[in-house]
Amino acid sequence: MSSEVSSMIQIRPVSDLRNKFPEIESMVNENQPVYLTKNGYGAMVVLSLRKYAELTDDVEMKLDEADYVAESTDVRYTHNDVFSRLKEGLDG
Repeated sequence: MSSEVSSMIQIRPVSDLRNKFPEIESMVNENQPVYLTKNGYGAMVVLSLRKYAELTDDVEMKLDEADYVAESTDVRYTHNDVFSRLKEGLDG
């Protein structure tokens, strides 16, 4: 398979997950996400665990940091406080 073909976005019907699992597994193992559709609409994305970890590691780290800060202070903000501060930053 040429690199041009292997770099194309893979969009498959969800039925391929059952009917062509080895083919989908091979693409996922090559670090290609496979987008699955149901009735013509996007339904889910299949990723390797490695690729998923790459996407979520920063999120997990930031959530851990937020937990640490929350444990070290009693200060809490409402969503209105947070969005007002964000809006001020954008407008300022």
